[in-house]
Amino acid sequence: MHLSDAKGWLIKLQKEGRGYSTIHSVRGVLRPAFQMAVDDDLIRKNPFNFELASVIVNDSVTREAITRKQEREFLSFIQADEHFSRYYDGIYILFHTGLRISEFCGLTIGDIDFKEMRINVDHQLQRKRDMTYVVEPTKTTSGTRMVPMTKEVADCFRRILANRIKPKVEPMIDGYTGFLFLDKNEMPMVALHWEKYFKHILDKYNSIYKVQLPKITPHVCRHTFCSNMAKSGMNPKTLQYIMGHSDISVTLNTYWSTEKGR
Repeated sequence: MHLSDAKGWLIKLQKEGRGYSTIHSVRGVLRPAFQMAVDDDLIRKNPFNFELASVIVNDSVTREAITRKQEREFLSFIQADEHFSRYYDGIYILFHTGLRISEFCGLTIGDIDFKEMRINVDHQLQRKRDMTYVVEPTKTTSGTRMVPMTKEVADCFRRILANRIKPKVEPMIDGYTGFLFLDKNEMPMVALHWEKYFKHILDKYNSIYKVQLPKITPHVCRHTFCSNMAKSGMNPKTLQYIMGHSDISVTLNTYWSTEKGR
């Protein structure tokens, strides 16, 4: 068996409906077995000695994702609501970029590159229990990345910047300034703010409509984006890069060009 045979077989398993965790277990049995054959000089190379997530899509995130229909209904409700419509652009961005909420809160004006149609993600904003604000590196080393944005996402950012109220004094956190969203105290919004907005929106929606929406949080937005991209056939390595899941090098010029041309 060659490396290409092993990869092709696992891809076939996923296409036939096997879950990522199941395929991971199968590979977990076969890799050491083939390694024993290598050690005994029966074969030259282990055909299963590769990173699984570089070959098949980790679809386990779909358990926390909502459907495209639910996403559309949720966003339409926000957009039409007199009070919550102010959060529409931010929530749309979360659904269509896969950003972690701490990464989203940490974005500054300089991180949005409209010319190249991409978002620079190299830090995250956190607020500690003692209410101090800190800017930290991304969650993982692969978290530092350039995330492509569609025309619709770019339009959301443009509206956010156009509607951004300039504070009396721009808050500076660990050398970073120009945060996109500020609270009533003219400090950057953090994850807790957005989690509360999501809860209030969902509570209002479910108090109006008979068909209830499931729990939706910023993290669910991230999982939904990942699920949607996987289902649309995005290359696993490209998706890993955009999500900041693993330390791999991917060229996204083609993807960016496609999105800029829409």
